[in-house]
Amino acid sequence: MDAVRIQEKDFSIEAEVDALRTSSKRIGGVATFLGCARDFSEGRDVSAICFEQYAGMAVQAMQALRSEALERFDIIDARIIHRVTTVHAGEQIVLIAVGAEHRGPAFDACRWIIDELKLSVPIWKKETTPNGDSWVTQHP
Repeated sequence: MDAVRIQEKDFSIEAEVDALRTSSKRIGGVATFLGCARDFSEGRDVSAICFEQYAGMAVQAMQALRSEALERFDIIDARIIHRVTTVHAGEQIVLIAVGAEHRGPAFDACRWIIDELKLSVPIWKKETTPNGDSWVTQHP
């Protein structure tokens, strides 16, 4: 499994963390962020969220984030997986998993990656509400 992926199908948090941990015996701390679909957003009920990407550019931007995190933070490895499909409330959307010798850098890098992903990766979401579909503006 590639460390950076965009995919339609769901992912296994356990399998991703196991893959991260097996990348180095020096990893002493793993920090994760799991983004899930909510059934309520900006004062509206939401029945589904459709994620679309700028094909080719989105995964390249995610790979660049991973590379920058590896250089910028004292971490050993990072995995970034984002689904591009229609998801329903409670379903998984995005996973960031970061391994480091110590927890501090793992937490710092994990938060930085998800914040930067939301700002710079060309993935858009459209929410389905009782009043129709609505594109959502980016926000960290």
